[in-house]
Amino acid sequence: MDVDDFEELHYIAPTENLGSILAHGILSHQRASRLPHGSVAMPDIQARRRDVRVPTPDGSRPLHSYANLYFSARNPMLYKRRDRHGGLCVVGVRKDVLWLPGVVVTDCNASSDYVRFGAGPTGLRIVDKDMVFAESWTDSVPARYYRRKSAKCAEVLVPDLVPVRFLLGVYVSTAENAHKLRRMCELPSGFGVQVNGHLFFL
Repeated sequence: MDVDDFEELHYIAPTENLGSILAHGILSHQRASRLPHGSVAMPDIQARRRDVRVPTPDGSRPLHSYANLYFSARNPMLYKRRDRHGGLCVVGVRKDVLWLPGVVVTDCNASSDYVRFGAGPTGLRIVDKDMVFAESWTDSVPARYYRRKSAKCAEVLVPDLVPVRFLLGVYVSTAENAHKLRRMCELPSGFGVQVNGHLFFL
C-alpha cells in the first residue's frame, strides 16, 4: 500500500463518545480508561490486546498505550457490532497522522499471532491494499479466510492519542442517527456528518 491509495483513516466509536473525542482527541485504551466513556470493544479481544507489546526503536510499549485507527472501518469488528449501528459512528482521521513521532503500521489485526509492524508512513509497504479494501473477506479455504479477515483489520497505531486537529468528520448509518448526533453534541465548523449505510453493513 502507498499513502495515495486511501483518503483517510477510520476510528470506530460509540456515538456517545463523540463529544469527548472532539474535546480530547482519540485516546489510547490506557488514557481513555481515566475518563467516562462507552466502548465497542469485545472483552476477549481486549484481554488479548492487553498482553501485546509493540516493538519500538528503544524496546517496546504496550499495545493499549496506542490509539488504534483502521484503513477501513468496514471490517470484521464493525460487522460484529452491526446490530448496534444506531449507537455507533466512524470518525474520519487525516492520513498525515502517519507522520507523527512513534506511529506504527500493522499489516493485520495488531493482536494477531502473525502480525508485522512497520514504522510510520514507510510501514505502509507491508499492508496489502487489495485485502484491506476488499468488499468481503470470505473464502472457502479456512487459512485464506482467517488471513483475509485479519488483514481487513490492518491498523495505524498512534502513541497515546490522536490530536483533535487530525479529525475530519464523522460517518453514521442513517439520517435519523445523523439527526440524533447533531442534537447530542456541538460540532466544530467544518466537521461534517455523512450518512453511509454501506459502511455499517446496511
